[in-house]
Amino acid sequence: MSKVTKTSLYELLAARHKDNPYSRLANLPQPDSFKDIKKATSRIKEALLNNETITIVGDYDVDGVVSTTIIVDFFQKIGKKVNHIIPNRFEHGYGLSPKIVDMIDEGLVITVDNGISACHAAELLKQKNIDLIITDHHTVGENIPEAFAIINPKQEDCNFPFKEICGAQVAWYLCASIKKEINADVNLQEFFDLLCVAIIADIMPMTSLNYTMVKYGLKKIKASKRPAFIKLNEMMSKEIFVSDDIGFTIAPKINSAGRMEDASIALNFLLSSNEYEANDALQLLEELNCFRKNLQEEISQKATNATNPEDNAVIVWGEDWHEGVIGIVASKLSNSFKKPAFIFSIKNGIAKGSARANANINLHTIISETSDLLLGFGGHKNAAGLSLEAKNLEKFKKRINELLNISQEELHIEHDILGELDVSSVDIEFLEIIERFEPYGLKNYRPIFKVSNSQIIKYDFFGKDKNHLKLTLNNNGYLFEAIKFYQEEPINENFIDIIITVNKNEFRGKVNPQFLIQEIL
Repeated sequence: MSKVTKTSLYELLAARHKDNPYSRLANLPQPDSFKDIKKATSRIKEALLNNETITIVGDYDVDGVVSTTIIVDFFQKIGKKVNHIIPNRFEHGYGLSPKIVDMIDEGLVITVDNGISACHAAELLKQKNIDLIITDHHTVGENIPEAFAIINPKQEDCNFPFKEICGAQVAWYLCASIKKEINADVNLQEFFDLLCVAIIADIMPMTSLNYTMVKYGLKKIKASKRPAFIKLNEMMSKEIFVSDDIGFTIAPKINSAGRMEDASIALNFLLSSNEYEANDALQLLEELNCFRKNLQEEISQKATNATNPEDNAVIVWGEDWHEGVIGIVASKLSNSFKKPAFIFSIKNGIAKGSARANANINLHTIISETSDLLLGFGGHKNAAGLSLEAKNLEKFKKRINELLNISQEELHIEHDILGELDVSSVDIEFLEIIERFEPYGLKNYRPIFKVSNSQIIKYDFFGKDKNHLKLTLNNNGYLFEAIKFYQEEPINENFIDIIITVNKNEFRGKVNPQFLIQEIL
């Protein structure tokens, strides 16, 4: 394995973006290439002229909350008050459902980050003579809802040039189209702070136009006039924001509202009109996020204990496991067992599940092969939601195991290691090269290195539950510390090989490299 130098690191990272057609904001694709966007825009213009009631229906995850924030804020900026509904995970279920339709009596309905699988709800709206515009980015199934217009890049006959965008981006493009149609005085770049949070949280590929939007958006967060972001800036006191700040700090706080209680708490935070409101909402999100972490740890332990290592996927369930955290547990177990994970919570004989994978397979396609056993499902390549009668769980498990009887390489994408790292060569310049090519994410991973034959000098467990490991290592006479999160077992070796990433760690004005262990080989 070749040694990584500063020059080779720079060249490798620069090569990832050399053919990006959207490297400048001026080059972003125009809204007109979306199927149905002109039709939707004309209908919205008509609704504005006739002062019709417009109801936005969002979703309870970060992408759904941000999508709702963008479109509600846009309408406020053009002087139109709209109604908005974000379903409660526990009360209404996902997206535009019959229960949500019951709450709407007139006007025009616009979905954001959901709707592409809402066939029954669309039919009910039609019976009420209410027009429906769907904006979504999830995989399009065999049955498509009957709607006035559907804006979704994954439709076969949609010409939008980049398919892997999140719901908030689709909503933003609809706002861009409305702005052009009614000649509104709205600066759409002001929404980039929100957009970058949704793109990162929804784990969209960090390439092409996503890379450009997030790169710009991270800078926007720092300078944002939004009270919510002013408070986040105060709380985090960072010189610059990187993708991990969103993925590990900001997004989980916003997500905790919909997971634990009601997503409207997060929506109110992002739409706060002053810093007092924002501060109150942020404190509540902080409490909910702490509650979420404790519950997640508890269910992770139960799910790990119930896992059969022989299976081709992690498929486990429990009575009344909290629905709000099973998605994170699925993600965690998928990474630790290196295969897709399906985690179900059973209540009143119904099993609701979350599936996650970091694999070459398409989860949505695999799950669709079991549709005869399911009450419903939806999602995309690496994440999906589904429900079935609990009595069918064993059948489902057997079928998934048969469908996933394929090579291990297909079930989990391994780290793409850039080369062997001499840890003593990691200085400020090295860290700045890594930082220069932020943001990192799916398909543009943070640089990963191998460090061979390091001697363990000592180890300590830290954190509230003592479930994180700090190692002091000696590599060719150079002493350094490395951290492995969620590691409860001690290492019984004298020498180890590790796979690591390197972060910039700022503390009291001093910058040091922080070595994070991805895997102990």
